[in-house]
Amino acid sequence: MAGELLGFVGVGRMGGPMALRLLDAGYRLCVYDVSPGALKAFVDRGAQIASSPAEVASQAETVLLSLPMPDVVRSVALGGNEGVINGSKVRTVIDLSTTGPGAAAQIAGLLADRSIGWVDAPVSGGVTGAKAGTLAVMVSCPKPRFEQLEPVFKVFGKVFYTGEKPGLAQSAKLANNLLAATALVATSEAMAMGVKAGLDARVLIDIINASSGRNSASQDKFPRTILPGTFDFGFATGLSYKDVRLCVDEAETMGVPMVVGAAVRQMLAVTKARFGADSDFTHVAKLLEEWAGVEIRG
Repeated sequence: MAGELLGFVGVGRMGGPMALRLLDAGYRLCVYDVSPGALKAFVDRGAQIASSPAEVASQAETVLLSLPMPDVVRSVALGGNEGVINGSKVRTVIDLSTTGPGAAAQIAGLLADRSIGWVDAPVSGGVTGAKAGTLAVMVSCPKPRFEQLEPVFKVFGKVFYTGEKPGLAQSAKLANNLLAATALVATSEAMAMGVKAGLDARVLIDIINASSGRNSASQDKFPRTILPGTFDFGFATGLSYKDVRLCVDEAETMGVPMVVGAAVRQMLAVTKARFGADSDFTHVAKLLEEWAGVEIRG
């Protein structure tokens, strides 16, 4: 499929590096973003620049979306005359966003009425993984379509096929992001307690990482961004809150209780209120620092 023209809507912090990897792999691109600044790298690389999602979908049979919120995905896919659904050429839409299974199923159904296929392909691994091509890519769609598109997914990282049901890959992504956020909140609480007790933060994190409490936050987020005090892991508090909220809401509709998930959602809501939606979600630890009257540094 290299050399094929693909459409890409949303070339910001996550979408930008992913789209650039497609160019590096030999694909041609037609791109759109609401921010002109996000398009500069693609102008420099010779990509086609569209004036709307519909124009992208009139140039390419396959259109990828990397967007921040379910409402934005819905608007870009379906909205008005400028939505992807109104493109004259599009046959497949790949959603790389965290949209949630409910919204994914709804959008898939509406696109199917226009004979446009929907592919859930949410990713995990952050901006670093997007740049390095080491993302986890979770995919749900009919198996023949997956096999056709798998070379595209492999450009982004390790691919996991979850099944045919629309929204199934979104459920996998929400489960993962709930665990990631929970690890961050719980580790922040444990570290604040330990430091207030008199432990050196670096010694404590080393103990945790050599013991049964080790997790993604203790092994990566704390050493890289919290202990140095930079709080710049690369994932916004507002987006983390959105993901956990979606997960808890979806679980409730299925009759799955999420007592811990609801508490994590509340912690992210307070962090968002205190530091802003655009703050890095590692500010959860900073919130605990303020409450405990300590600094977790080392």
